[in-house]
Amino acid sequence: MTALHLVDVDRWPGIARVPNSPVRAAVARQILRRAVRDLPVTVRLPDGTRLGGDGPELEIRSDAFFHRIGADLKIGFGEAYMAGDWRPGSGSDLADVLTVFAHRLPTLVPPVLQRFRRWVERPIAQGNDRAGAQANVAHHYDLSNDLFATFLDPTLTYSSALFADGDTLAEAQRRKIDSVLDLAGVRSGTRVLEIGTGWGELAIQAASRGAVVRSITLSAEQRDLARKRIAQAGVPAEVELCDYRDVRGQYDAIVSVEMIEAVGERYWPAYFAAVDRLLAPGGRFGLQSITMPHDRLLATRHAQGWIHQYIFPGGLIPSVEAIGTIAAGSAGLEIVGRRDFGPDYARTLRLWREQFTARPDVIAGLGFDAVFRRMWEFYLAYSEAGFRSGYLGVSQFALVRQC
Repeated sequence: MTALHLVDVDRWPGIARVPNSPVRAAVARQILRRAVRDLPVTVRLPDGTRLGGDGPELEIRSDAFFHRIGADLKIGFGEAYMAGDWRPGSGSDLADVLTVFAHRLPTLVPPVLQRFRRWVERPIAQGNDRAGAQANVAHHYDLSNDLFATFLDPTLTYSSALFADGDTLAEAQRRKIDSVLDLAGVRSGTRVLEIGTGWGELAIQAASRGAVVRSITLSAEQRDLARKRIAQAGVPAEVELCDYRDVRGQYDAIVSVEMIEAVGERYWPAYFAAVDRLLAPGGRFGLQSITMPHDRLLATRHAQGWIHQYIFPGGLIPSVEAIGTIAAGSAGLEIVGRRDFGPDYARTLRLWREQFTARPDVIAGLGFDAVFRRMWEFYLAYSEAGFRSGYLGVSQFALVRQC
C-alpha cells in the first residue's frame, strides 16, 4: 500500500516518480536486514514479515521504499516518508524510530559499499553567493509567516530554546536570547548588529536593554513581521534587507543565532571576516550554531542530502573545530566562552512537532498539502533524532579579537 495516489505530480515530481533501480533496491534490502540485526528496532515489510527485535517499529508499506533508498540513501529515505512508503508502526513515535538509526548513522552502510559513495552521491547544488543566498533563504523562511506561527511559541523564535526547571517554551526562548546577549556583552548604549533577524524577538530584547539595534535579514516575510512586532513592543530597533557582506559601520556587539548554518562552507571565511571588519575595538561576537562532529563534517560536506533538497538548500552545519579554526584564521577571532545545550534542542523540536502535527487542518487551510505536511513532520523528527543521539549539538560562543 502506498500514498502515491495523493501526490500532486506537478508540485512533487521527485516524489510521484519512483526510481526503477532493482539492483540497488536489492542491495538496500540486504543493508536493512543486516542493520536491524544489531539495532533495537522492529521492521515490518510489506508482506507482513517482521525483522529485528524489541524497540520502535518501522512499517514499510511499499516496495518503492527500497527503490528510493537504493537510488540515493541520503535523499530517498526522507522522500519515501513524504510519499507514504513507510511510517512508524502502531504505538511508535517517528523520532524514536529515527533516533535508533541516528545512533548508528556513520556505520549503517558497510565499509565495502561506502567507497562507492562518490558515484551515487550528488554534490550540494545551491551556492551562497548573494543571489544564491537570497534564493535559499526565501525557499525556507518565506514559506508563510502564518505557517511558522502554527508551531512556534508566541516569541516566534525559530532556534533552540535554553530550558530551566519549570520553563514554558517562550520562557526558555527568552532565556536563550538573554544568554547570547550576555555573551556578546549587550547592555544600555551598546551598538548591536544582529545578523539574521528571525521574527524580531532578539532585537526586541536587546533594545529593551537600552541597546541601539540594527538587524539584517534576507527574508522579506521576516522583515515585515519583525518590524511590526518591534513597533508593537514599543522599542527602537531597525530591521532591513541586507546581505552580511554588504553591511557597513562599527558595532560594539554582533549577535547571530543559527544563521551560520545557511552561509555555506565556501563563505564561512567571508562571514567571520565581515564580523571582524564590523566589530569595534573591544567588541564581542555572540554566536549560536548547530554543530556536528568534525569527522562527520569532513565526510559529508560535499554531499547533497535530504535536508538540502527539501528544507535548507545550500546550507552546511559546522563543527566546533571548524568554527574555532576559521574564526581565528580568517578574522583573528578567539573563542573565549562556550555553552553547549544539545538536549534542549531535542526538547524544543519535540514541542514544535507536537504543535505542528496537532493542527493539520489549519496548515492545510494555508495551502500546504499532505506531502508538505509529511515532509515537515519528517524534518522536525529527523532533527530531533539528531540531537537525541548526539550526532548534532548546539552551542553558544563568545568571540573576541585575539590579543
